[in-house]
Amino acid sequence: MNRRRRIYEGKAKILYEGPEPGTLIAHFKDDATAFDGKKHEIIDGKGVLNNRISDYIFTNLNKIGIPTHFIKRLNMREQLIREVEVIPLEVVVRNVAAGSISKRLGIEEGTQLPRSIIEFYYKNDALGDPMVSEEHVTAFGWSNPQEMDDIMALAIRVNDFLSGLFLSVGIRLVDFKIECGRLWENDTMRIVIADEISPDSCRLWDIETDEKLDKDVFRHDLGNMLNAYQEVARRLGILNETQERSTSGPTLVK
Repeated sequence: MNRRRRIYEGKAKILYEGPEPGTLIAHFKDDATAFDGKKHEIIDGKGVLNNRISDYIFTNLNKIGIPTHFIKRLNMREQLIREVEVIPLEVVVRNVAAGSISKRLGIEEGTQLPRSIIEFYYKNDALGDPMVSEEHVTAFGWSNPQEMDDIMALAIRVNDFLSGLFLSVGIRLVDFKIECGRLWENDTMRIVIADEISPDSCRLWDIETDEKLDKDVFRHDLGNMLNAYQEVARRLGILNETQERSTSGPTLVK
């Protein structure tokens, strides 16, 4: 990979130029961050797990006709993706009260929301990714009304799929974050899901015990982050069932 041109490096991934025009290679790092980067550790094997879980989810989204930037997984840490024009929004879908919505509105964590709620956050680390309304998004030109309709429709479809997927393996999908981008194909453009979907971007609770199986384990010092991510992968059938929990890194099913 050192021979390829580095396009961008974020908290969890590095993007390199791809083998064909219009493609990129996403390399998943082992960095774990929280609180706008104020908390930072290297968790050996985290990037491997997130790459594999995101591959599994994006592959299934593509199969059911939900468009994503994902093409294929290349190896344990890298996947081939389509280059998209990223819309500077984090799209958060909430099914259960947790995190910032509980703090803002005084709703007890774990409360089932009356319906799924979609929120938007402006992607700007310097500003702390502030929450914004659809009015802000369209007024400042980050996205137009038709694109916002497409984004919300995709978010609802992804929520339906993920809720069923995780419910089938005994996991409650509390909330999740997606990012979207504009994929240009000749003179046509469509909105697709970008970035990743993994325990880094979802709140996942065991349906019986409410044990946290996501980034909150790291964020709030609730235990071993790698074990939590391995448990998600194991339940999805990505990790060998017979593998014992270990902090030495995962063994993945090909």
